[in-house]
Amino acid sequence: MGFKENLKSELAYQGMLVKELAEKTGISRHTLDNYLNVRERIPTADVAVKIARALGVTVEYLVTGEEAHAENSGLGPETRALVQNFRLLGEGDRKKIMAIVQVFKNHGIVRPGANRA
Repeated sequence: MGFKENLKSELAYQGMLVKELAEKTGISRHTLDNYLNVRERIPTADVAVKIARALGVTVEYLVTGEEAHAENSGLGPETRALVQNFRLLGEGDRKKIMAIVQVFKNHGIVRPGANRA
């Protein structure tokens, strides 16, 4: 699959509308529609980076459907989006999230290696 198909798939997986992606990236809806439609336009590198960051994926993932780095291998789109959103938080908010996770771990709600659907 190419950029167009991978972008469509990621938008569908995340339940994100083109309008929302346009708002997150500052890229016009018309331009994004061009990447998603028959014209098969491929974005410039800087635009692809904006799109990938907004979706919490790598540019390589959007272009090839494969992850670039071992640190991201095995992470689904939902987890990648979670990590991306976590990185966008301020330090104080990240600490609050980590405290919540620690409470879950302390109460046995989160178990390392547990496979939860």
